[in-house]
Amino acid sequence: MLHSRILGIDARNLLYIKPSLTKKNLAVLDNKLLTKKSLRKAGIPVPKTLGVIASAKELAEFEWKNLPSSFALKPNRGFGGQGIIVVFAKRDGEVGRESRIAHLFGKRTEEPAWIKADRSIIGLSDIQNHILDILDGTFSLGSKRDLAFFEERIKIFKLFKTYSFRGIPDIRIIIYNSIPVMAQLRIPTKESGGRANLHLGAVGVGIDMGSGITTHAVHRDRPVSYIPGTQLSPKGIKIPEWKDILELAIRAAQAVDAQFLGADISIDRDRGPMILELNARPGLAIQIANMMPLRERLERVRDLRIDSPTKGVKIAQDLFGGGIEEELEELSGKKIIGARERVTLFGANNQTYTTSARIDTGAYRTTIDRSIAEKLLLTTIIKYKKVRGALGKQERPVIDLTFELDREKIHTEAFIASREDLNYDMIIGRRDLKKFLIDPAKNILLKNQ
Repeated sequence: MLHSRILGIDARNLLYIKPSLTKKNLAVLDNKLLTKKSLRKAGIPVPKTLGVIASAKELAEFEWKNLPSSFALKPNRGFGGQGIIVVFAKRDGEVGRESRIAHLFGKRTEEPAWIKADRSIIGLSDIQNHILDILDGTFSLGSKRDLAFFEERIKIFKLFKTYSFRGIPDIRIIIYNSIPVMAQLRIPTKESGGRANLHLGAVGVGIDMGSGITTHAVHRDRPVSYIPGTQLSPKGIKIPEWKDILELAIRAAQAVDAQFLGADISIDRDRGPMILELNARPGLAIQIANMMPLRERLERVRDLRIDSPTKGVKIAQDLFGGGIEEELEELSGKKIIGARERVTLFGANNQTYTTSARIDTGAYRTTIDRSIAEKLLLTTIIKYKKVRGALGKQERPVIDLTFELDREKIHTEAFIASREDLNYDMIIGRRDLKKFLIDPAKNILLKNQ
């Protein structure tokens, strides 16, 4: 059923990329160094660039001793993770074959070597040959001539060490009209060689937009329960600084003036969240990881215009959060509500009154304001009950009351009391909360409307 509704590449290009991205946008997004320049100008954190090589001559003259012991080597116009080499440490000793650069310029260089993510060894001549391939356009869009650059290697955040195979997980977020519409965590595996690219064999895990908790996992476009080769479930990981990450993705899209893109974000152990890359043509396997067609979400925000990243995050979480919540509701048989909720009260003569109520598990019985009871003609007192309050023991009148909370109709006996000087017309006590789980972080409404 899902496969019949997922957004395809042709539809993505025609409906979202073409109307949303100008030639100027694409010129920046298809150029990693230009993208980083735009992001840095906007104050958005990106990995440091350690060096750029634009020609065989520059490669022959490059000062290798100036590189740190670990780094990432990337093609400037590469796509899909192709052509990227990540080294974790320097290794003593000669390794590698004769370099084409030595043949071209007759320059033999000292032969250092490095250890890659998969623990294999790569020598200087191998790296030089790889850079020549980059310059020739082997990994670039349209096989055009390219630049190679060195970038600082992200240090893995402690939370992800258990799940990731010798690489750095990243978070792909699809942004449309300054609203994050879908996200997934991409986890490197042995098969992917420590790289977080799904087509290389990394695992993609959907992320609930509201909570930042991972949901369904996919490997090679098929749902999986465990990371391949392990007994580790990637489900239920709480992504730290989730709202900040969503806001960072929006700010990045705004910095390059793009209405539609995929933002790849990693959490550095020391520096926190930073943008790795922006992708004008993000892959669509993210739909399978989220068990949700992307197009439906894109259409929901097509005509929205957002005045701030904070607003964009709130809309995303309100519209697209709740995957984890729905699962908990299914398992427990109870609905999840926040500390403040919208309710509708029913009175005589088919009258209704809608207000916001505070969920108060410290109170046993529900209480409504006297003026509301009078407005709804709920004036028949069935009994009086003694309660202990701030003014000592009191007797309060009790009435029959029917109200609706999160589409659940509740018949109860409630206190009436003067609440005109309080923030809420109604508090709902634990006597009437047997069908619900309370999540204090889920604040649907903060004040009466």
